[in-house]
Amino acid sequence: MKKILQNYKIYIFLIFILIFNNSVNAIEEDEKALKISTDAYNYDKGFGDFISKQTMTLRNKQGEETVRLFRGKTLEVSNDGDKTLFIFDSPKDVKGTATLTFTHKVGPDDQWLYLPALKRVKRITSENRSGSFVGSEFAYEDLGSQELEKYSNRTYVKKEPCPEKEDLSCHVITRVPVEKSSGYSYQILWLDTTPAHRIWKIEYYDRKNSLLKTLTFGNYKIYLDKFWRPSSYKMINHQTGKSTDLLVEEIKFKIGLSDRDFNQKSLSRVR
Repeated sequence: MKKILQNYKIYIFLIFILIFNNSVNAIEEDEKALKISTDAYNYDKGFGDFISKQTMTLRNKQGEETVRLFRGKTLEVSNDGDKTLFIFDSPKDVKGTATLTFTHKVGPDDQWLYLPALKRVKRITSENRSGSFVGSEFAYEDLGSQELEKYSNRTYVKKEPCPEKEDLSCHVITRVPVEKSSGYSYQILWLDTTPAHRIWKIEYYDRKNSLLKTLTFGNYKIYLDKFWRPSSYKMINHQTGKSTDLLVEEIKFKIGLSDRDFNQKSLSRVR
């Protein structure tokens, strides 16, 4: 009986050590994921502002395509998220449509949509942030800047070749949106091991933890000898069979934009 008791104590001790080591490893992996995310965020600081011209191609399940042209403006904001404005120039049925986003580090973003057919500015509520952005596979919540405070429960998964650039290694991490109104339960990201930690792929999981969408990034270019931006984005909706491609035609940094260029009151007058 005494021997059985000793063996039992040894067994309990070994279980304790195993649980302790697993807990320590889990904490270390979480800290690693947070460090990679923080390094990527800090690396991109200081860009100031930029404008872009982009082509959006919407593709339905049957492969039929609709092409739209739009412009973008982005302003970096100290101690808060970026401000972003998108203005559609064609085709005729969406010309003049504009979306303004004020991303915040804490709390829901402020977003407005101008619909020229109705000649009015509509505020996008938190409950509608998971809705489709002008019929694309991008949601309104995808439009804001990727602030660190927007996500929690980061976990390091593994390191493997990058999905779109197999000569590079990527860190694979998971993160959970903080906002309860988010349409996603969690996301999986592939970030390369360069100092910039560029994102090559994101998988979005819906509130039922099923894979909803995959966004892949391609053809990165460097601007001002530091700031990397992808020239192509492809968002695939696995549940509907639809997809949306974005092709960046042009980017210009340090234009001199200010808060005056991102005013919801004058959203209906943007050109």
